[in-house]
Amino acid sequence: MNALLTVFLVLVVMILIFVLSGIKIVGQSTVKIIERLGKFNKILESGINLTIPFIDRVRPVNARVTRYGSDGKTYATNVYVDYVDLRERVFDFPKQNVITRDNVTLEIDALLYFQIMDSFRSVYEVENLAMAIEKLTQTTLRNIIGGLELDQTLSSRDKINSELRQILDEATDKWGVKVNRVELKDISPPKEIREAMEKQMRAEREKRQNILIAEGDKQAKILTAEGERDKLIAEAEGHKQSQIKKSQGDAEAKINLATGEAEAKIRLAKAEAEAIKLVQEVLLKNNTDPAQYLIALKYIQALQEIAAQKGEKVIFMPFETTAVLGSIGGIKELFKDVNVK
Repeated sequence: MNALLTVFLVLVVMILIFVLSGIKIVGQSTVKIIERLGKFNKILESGINLTIPFIDRVRPVNARVTRYGSDGKTYATNVYVDYVDLRERVFDFPKQNVITRDNVTLEIDALLYFQIMDSFRSVYEVENLAMAIEKLTQTTLRNIIGGLELDQTLSSRDKINSELRQILDEATDKWGVKVNRVELKDISPPKEIREAMEKQMRAEREKRQNILIAEGDKQAKILTAEGERDKLIAEAEGHKQSQIKKSQGDAEAKINLATGEAEAKIRLAKAEAEAIKLVQEVLLKNNTDPAQYLIALKYIQALQEIAAQKGEKVIFMPFETTAVLGSIGGIKELFKDVNVK
């Protein structure tokens, strides 16, 4: 009886161990590759999964694990694990030397962000996925940098990152990997190149400073010249307006003077006309020729002008003049009682 009980308990324990060995617990964001008798069978998702003990086994996967050393630095080592990590991962590659098109050796430190999209291909299409990605990144980076000059390499990080990511993404698609980002963390040229670049940058800064100073002086001179020009224009405009107003004043004065003289002459002519008319009326009443009177007046005016001149003069007068002048006395008697205004 006791022997049968013991055998039963042993069988129960063996069955329990057999069943428990067939239970596989898979963590979140990971999968396990199951091979049955050496051939791929299925992929276990996260959670509890059942397998056939001793027939199904988990395929070990070569993975890169980052470890921290006693000196505080990180070290990447390759180990075998029983799962495939589906999370986005980052590879921090060691620095490598690359040569630019103009034969300058650079030290480049790169970061690669990738994610396994197909766990089957990542295990069966490549022997060591981490090493394959690292070597592919290094050779691709050498090819890209080899087609660029130093200045282009230093100023085209975004372009290099984009081109490198595209090439790696296409190349690793066969392995079931998606390359999300590639970043050039550091680009270090040789010491003599850095010193030359620093001298060039100082020269460029001094050049820009001199250009800014020259531009400032130029702008100041332009503003000064414009100010002088505006001042001269204002002065010329003021002088012009002054001359215009002066000319207008002179013109108005001349117009007023001419108008006054014209009015004076008109009034004088009217007075003379009235006087002549009055004389004519008087002479006609007394049967005297007005023409003789006018001629006599002209003679008298001429004699007054001649007498006003200096020096001795001898005047010869025609015989008719005596008669004309003699008639002046008779005409005078006619106007004795006439009131001429």
